[in-house]
Amino acid sequence: MSDSSSRAAAIKSDPRLQAYFDGEDERRAATRAMFDQAAGGYDQAERITALGSGAWYRRDVLRRNGLSKGMTLLDVAAGTGLVAAEGQRLIGPEGRLLALDPSPGMLAELRKKLDVETIEAYAESIPLPDNHVDFVSMGYALRHVGDLDLAFGEYHRVLRPGGRACIMEISRPQSRLGRLGLRAYIGGVVPFLARLTRSQADVKLLWEYYGDTIELAIEPERILDAMRRAGFVDVECSVTFGVFREYLGRKA
Repeated sequence: MSDSSSRAAAIKSDPRLQAYFDGEDERRAATRAMFDQAAGGYDQAERITALGSGAWYRRDVLRRNGLSKGMTLLDVAAGTGLVAAEGQRLIGPEGRLLALDPSPGMLAELRKKLDVETIEAYAESIPLPDNHVDFVSMGYALRHVGDLDLAFGEYHRVLRPGGRACIMEISRPQSRLGRLGLRAYIGGVVPFLARLTRSQADVKLLWEYYGDTIELAIEPERILDAMRRAGFVDVECSVTFGVFREYLGRKA
């Protein structure tokens, strides 16, 4: 990635990424195309990939970190609405849900399930006013962010004072065997099972990209540092089941 040195990218520069794109402009176009292509089969593949987590886990993370009735929630990189749906349960009819994603294909799938406001945009440039939402969530998409400083700056900007950001992500296992196992599962087993279950969309390329980006994700402390640079306080990271991380921060 020729321009990575000037950006706080969420993944490390690596030659294997050239199989997908070369440079930020191409990255955006290539990843959007992968998500559009996989949108119709994404939920099915995600259920196979869940590794013991799922709707209950996403809902529990949001609840534990302060999402409650009546809040305004912005779900960034909402995809097909897997996190947004659990957020909507917690905020209830009194709350307001905004779902943001750059992929029109993913947002089309989301709107089949949820009657919510959708925004086609990137995390680095959120078309909302300052101090607009109570809670920002992001589920398993931080690795696709091209500039963490811009994205976290936007999260901080749109949050009201006291608002919280909660970012869920899949982390690289500590052991080499664990890393190989996770890569084989995500890159091989999940697409195979998705085909067996007659998924109407091709998730293979996207899940291969998932495997590579999990391996190339930057260290958690660098993510926490970027949140602090954006102005977040009470910044912390916790790990569940050895692979699921929660990055948390509050706007003072």
